Amino acid sequence: MRLGFFGAAGEVTGSCTLVDSGTHRFLVDCGMFQGGAEAHGKNERALNFGFDVRKLDFVLLTHAHIDHAGLLPRLVMLGFRGPIYTTAATRALLEVLLPDAAHIQEKEAEWQLRNRRRRGRSERGIPAPLYTVAQALAALRLLQPVDYGELLRPADGIGVRFRDAGHILGSASLEISVDTGGRPRKLVFSGDLGMPDRPVLEDPSPPPPEADAVLIESTYGNRLHRPLPETLDEIVAAFARTQAAGGNLIIPAFAVGRTQEILYILADLVRQGRIRPLKVYVDSPMASSATRITLDHQALLDAPTRELIAWQAAHPEKMAIEFVADVERSRQLNDILHGAVIISASGMCDAGRIKYHLRENLPRRESTVLIAGFQAAGTLGRRLVDGAKLVRIFGEQIPVRARICTVGGLSAHADQAALLHWLSGFHQPPARLFVMHGEASASADFAEAVRRQLGWHDVAIPQPGSFVSL
Repeated sequence: MRLGFFGAAGEVTGSCTLVDSGTHRFLVDCGMFQGGAEAHGKNERALNFGFDVRKLDFVLLTHAHIDHAGLLPRLVMLGFRGPIYTTAATRALLEVLLPDAAHIQEKEAEWQLRNRRRRGRSERGIPAPLYTVAQALAALRLLQPVDYGELLRPADGIGVRFRDAGHILGSASLEISVDTGGRPRKLVFSGDLGMPDRPVLEDPSPPPPEADAVLIESTYGNRLHRPLPETLDEIVAAFARTQAAGGNLIIPAFAVGRTQEILYILADLVRQGRIRPLKVYVDSPMASSATRITLDHQALLDAPTRELIAWQAAHPEKMAIEFVADVERSRQLNDILHGAVIISASGMCDAGRIKYHLRENLPRRESTVLIAGFQAAGTLGRRLVDGAKLVRIFGEQIPVRARICTVGGLSAHADQAALLHWLSGFHQPPARLFVMHGEASASADFAEAVRRQLGWHDVAIPQPGSFVSL
C-alpha cells in the first residue's frame, strides 16, 4: 500500500492524499491551495500530475473548508465520476461553499479582464477560473452522506468510520481499514482537529486504540493558544477602545465555523453584561447560509450553545443580528462611520465583501480590525498581522491607520498541547506518523515534540508530491 502526498505537505492548504491499496485508489480530501499569487498555479497543477483522476474509486472528505474540499469540482472536470463520502452537515455546507468559490473565481477573472481593458493593457495572462459554477454543481451531485460512527464499506476490503473532529460543523477524523491480502492495515487521518473546551461544537472524539499509520495536522503544532478567558478580555477591550474612539469594529471571519463562534461569544458577553447591547451585521451570504445550516444541525452543538441560542431568540433587543443579503445593503454599511460591528468573509481577507469594508475602514484611526483566525502566508490578512502600513486592495494603495487587534484564543485548530493529547489516545504508538497541514516550522517543531514528549520515533514530514510505501 502506498500514500501519495499532493497537498498540505510542508504547508497548510491544499489537503489531498492519495491512498493506493494495490486494488483500489482513493483520495482523502481534495483541497484548494490558498495564500497569494503562486497558489493559483499550484491549484492548476495539483490534479494534472501524479495520478489519473479517472482511476480513482472514491473520495473521503473530512470537512467543508475550501482548503480541504475546494478542488472537488476540478477533480470532476478532469474526469472523476465516483462517490464522494462525507457527513450530512458537510454536504449541506458544501452546497453553499463550492458554488460560491466558483462564483468568486468567475467574478475575479471578469474584474481583471475589465481592469486591463480599461487601462488598455493586454488581456493575455489573466488566470482562468479553476472551475465554473456548473462544474461545482456537478461535484455536489456526487456527495453521499455518512453518519458519525457508521461503518462505511466504499469498496471490497475497505472499511471507514467518520469520527467527530470538533473543528467545524460536520468535521471528521477518519479511521480506515484496508485489506491488502494479509492483516488489514489501519490508517487514521486526523483531519483538522478542534480545540477542546471551546464553545459551539462538541470536543473532538478520541482516536481508535491503535493504527498502523496516522496522518495528523500541525497548523498550530509549534504554539499554545491563549486561554479563552484572556481572549475574551481582549475582545471586550477592543470593543471599549473602538466605542470610545467612535469607529467601527471590522471582523474578518471564515463563513463556516468562525462566524458562528464569534456570534456565540458576542451574545454571551452581552448576556454577561461585559459589553453593551449591540447590532451586528453579518455581511456574507455564505456565512448567513452557514449559520442557518448550523441551526438546522443543533444536535451536533454542545449544550451551552443550545441554551445561548434560546436566550438570544428570547432577547433580540440585547443582540440584534442582521444578515446582509444584497449588494446594495452591503454598500450602505460603508456609510456607517461609527458603532458598526461587521463580520464578513473571507477570513484571510483575500476575497469577498470584507475587502470593501477594509478599504473603507483601514485608513481610519478610530476603527479596529479584529483578526480572529489563522492567516496563511501571502494573504492580505497575514500582511495586516505582520504590521504592513500600506496594502493593495482592488488595485489601490490603502494606508493602514486602523488598529489591528489579533486574538489568538479563537482558533478552530488544536494547539500543540491539544494535538499531543489527541495522539496520546492511541494505546500504543503507530508504526508511522506523518505530520501534515502545517507551515514547515510548525510541522518540524511538532514532530520533535512528539518524539520528545510521547517517545514516538518513526515521525516523518512528507514532501509535496512524494510517495511512501507502508
